[in-house]
Amino acid sequence: GVAIDADNNKANGDVSMNSKNNIRNSCDTGETPPRRSFLKTIAMGATLAGAMLMGAGQAQAATTWKIQSTWDAGTVGYTLFEEWCKSIEAKSGGELKFQCFPAKAVAADNNALFDAVRNGVLQGMNPFTLYWSGKIPASVFLSSYPAGPDQPHQWDTMFYSMGMLEKTREIYKKFGLFYVGPIQHDANIIHSKQPVNSLEDLKGMKIRVPGGMVAEVFQQFGVSTVSLPGSDIFPALEKGTIDAADYVGPAVNYELGFSQVTDYIIFGPPGVMSIYQPVDLMDLTVSLRAWN
Repeated sequence: GVAIDADNNKANGDVSMNSKNNIRNSCDTGETPPRRSFLKTIAMGATLAGAMLMGAGQAQAATTWKIQSTWDAGTVGYTLFEEWCKSIEAKSGGELKFQCFPAKAVAADNNALFDAVRNGVLQGMNPFTLYWSGKIPASVFLSSYPAGPDQPHQWDTMFYSMGMLEKTREIYKKFGLFYVGPIQHDANIIHSKQPVNSLEDLKGMKIRVPGGMVAEVFQQFGVSTVSLPGSDIFPALEKGTIDAADYVGPAVNYELGFSQVTDYIIFGPPGVMSIYQPVDLMDLTVSLRAWN
């Protein structure tokens, strides 16, 4: 405790300094310091030095958490996540390390990812919150939904000023998980192999969307919806298995090659990039056991 606690260090430093001052003052007056007092001072210094060395050794043992993202390797999304994970050791004063993995590296799919964190194979995950709509029904309102809040600050207000973070943690606790907090990124867009100029044009199309309420809304307009991980979207578009696909914003979609196999991008009304997922949310969730 001596090596880590700044207050203790200061106190111990004062004691040591006072001892030295006492010895020096005695010498200045021509008095010989008692042998027993001198030896006691040396013993105290040796004890404190040993405690400091023990504390330093203990501080070197960092806890490592394995965390898998749903971002694919090589995308700007995963690159930013990886950089953030590498910064945790310094931010935690060396107490915690994040060993990060891209999509499918440890858990092969979303269901496996959810279970891997609950079972302790991984200590955390960085998923799109909406992926758990079948497991945690409330998650459809914990991430962007059709015609929902369309500004990042609106989500910040709900989570951090209106009690939504606490309520979310209550829900996740039932599954042995701890919801650390939301992570926002840009609005989602749809890449299409055919033009869509009206709602009528959506009828009969097969479109990849994330599921939950988003899929249900598109189904109301006659769309056949399918859920696919990011790395499976390009081959599905290329082969014509699907007619169009949503994933995230332009940057990652471009890196995954969607523009190579589609000719159109579907936006919202004029001035609105996306009306079905205007502020897509991911999150950081960890095992409740690891958190505790």
